[in-house]
Amino acid sequence: MDALQFLATKDSKRQSVYALVGDEDFLKRHARERIISVVLGEEDPSFAVSVYAGDKLDFSTARNELETLPFLAPCRVVIVENADKFVTDNRPALEAYCAKPSRVGVLILDVKTFPETTKLAKALPDAAKIGCKALPIYKLSAWCVEWAKTAHKKKLAAGAADLLVELVGTSMGLLDQEIGKLANAVGSKPGIAAEDVDALVGRSKAADVFRIMDAVGEGRPGEALSILQELFGEGEDPMAVIGPLTAQLRKLATVGRLHLVEKMALGPAMDAANVPKWDKARISFDKQLKHLGGRRLLKLPDWLVEINHGLKGGNALPERVQVERLVVTLARPLVPAKA
Repeated sequence: MDALQFLATKDSKRQSVYALVGDEDFLKRHARERIISVVLGEEDPSFAVSVYAGDKLDFSTARNELETLPFLAPCRVVIVENADKFVTDNRPALEAYCAKPSRVGVLILDVKTFPETTKLAKALPDAAKIGCKALPIYKLSAWCVEWAKTAHKKKLAAGAADLLVELVGTSMGLLDQEIGKLANAVGSKPGIAAEDVDALVGRSKAADVFRIMDAVGEGRPGEALSILQELFGEGEDPMAVIGPLTAQLRKLATVGRLHLVEKMALGPAMDAANVPKWDKARISFDKQLKHLGGRRLLKLPDWLVEINHGLKGGNALPERVQVERLVVTLARPLVPAKA
């Protein structure tokens, strides 16, 4: 079951064993809280919840905990964090436990992976396997709008959500924190506008890449290179910079292909490439398109393959230099073709 679906389900049946599967800590945290609420109701969890590190826990200790009815609570909850090693080391014992679980205990396994082909996974019903994978970036804006409404009682404008994701990045936990801050900052106002986000939300490191692309769109290689060198000077890894940079370049390449080759209108081409729809983003993107021009837009896929290959060891130049060269190539003014 998807974590968001699990969190939205009002009536959840208690399971003996849960697996929280994935890499999004925000979803795991909220799923864990929801399970504890389902299991304990209004009782104080401090009397009934035990948390263990998966790389240091033996199965007998977990089993004894699960069989011990807590004081002043109807059930014992045992949470095993980073439980991948625990699952691997104790798979037969866990399979046997799932076949005959404790009547007074609930086991929560926090794992990165939980292959459906294993006997253990097959032993658990779908309702007990909670998928906590990070949302793809194209779904985050819609999630922010819904989360602002349900968790913070505010209407987050679509453009404001797009800008929030651009500034903060893809961490759902950080997005939740910023939505909470915005909800408090706007006070009695029923909604959060893009102007509020622009004024109140700080820029993440990933958002600095958009500053680089703004400089590219203005045809200012010196400014683009200066921002990039500032990031490197602060200790930012070139691989952390190239991720959001290539994501933006892929959008530019997609729009270039759709508009120049397939003759799609520019607006629909931007929609197809998931370019944010708020005005500032579209204006900046349009500048980047015009600055790069048709020739460079159509070369972008090859350049992306080249930089990806180079950063994986295919180029002897330092990673930092490779990224700098790409940015300068993008930002320098277009030289007109000779007649």
